[in-house]
Amino acid sequence: MRFKYTYKSVIHAFCGMNSFKCLFYIIVVIGSLNPNALLAQKTYVQEEQTWLGMFNQVRLSNRWGLWHDIHFRLKDNFIKEPSQFLIRVGPTFYINDDVRFTVAYNFINHFPDETHKNISQPEHRPFQQIQWYARYGKTRLMQWIRLDERFRRKIKNDNELADGYNFNWRVRYNFALFIPLSKKGLAPKTLQLLLNDEIMVNAGKNIVYNYFDQNRFFAGFNYQFTKESQLQFGYMNLFQQQAAGNKYRQQHTIRLFYFHNFDLRHK
Repeated sequence: MRFKYTYKSVIHAFCGMNSFKCLFYIIVVIGSLNPNALLAQKTYVQEEQTWLGMFNQVRLSNRWGLWHDIHFRLKDNFIKEPSQFLIRVGPTFYINDDVRFTVAYNFINHFPDETHKNISQPEHRPFQQIQWYARYGKTRLMQWIRLDERFRRKIKNDNELADGYNFNWRVRYNFALFIPLSKKGLAPKTLQLLLNDEIMVNAGKNIVYNYFDQNRFFAGFNYQFTKESQLQFGYMNLFQQQAAGNKYRQQHTIRLFYFHNFDLRHK
């Protein structure tokens, strides 16, 4: 039986079957309606960046595995200056083949920017994540919900690291919809259309004006090299509300991610 892609079936695939996405959109709208931010004059900053990333998920046994990814991000006309370096690593517990739970540690280095021109700011970010997969005909949907605990080093005088860390929570919901462009479906040496969106919401006593943190929308392609490896490339639009509440960042991003899954279980 041939699967037909219609507007209704695609919406049903990544939204209608999951209430979390709708809930997060409601939270984002409510969080954005801050009276102080609405009354103040809003300012917008336009940026261009390039994001490079490599992801690995290693299956060690039926129940246990390892998550690892590493990123390097460039800014200013896409490639002129470094923006961030990130590395994540931690164990994964497989509830079954399609549902897994990860607890990991994430280190981030924020390179100097217009505010802190002479200093890099380190951040320590443990996180907990549940990730699950579903199929609708030949279409595949990946989703995860992640809780970040963000410890960002304090800065004084805009150019010197201070003692201690600023802390806040952040909740993230991410979905990725893979639509095959070949009759072979999600098979090796095929190309898929990829639609991806991630919503982030802040929480904690330090958060006053920007409960809505950011939204990342990506549209591009996924090339499936083998059953275990794939390359994602395309355009991402990032919209973020800054801590002041009346300042926003609009970022145009070229994104290139490589994924590889290793299964070390005995066949």
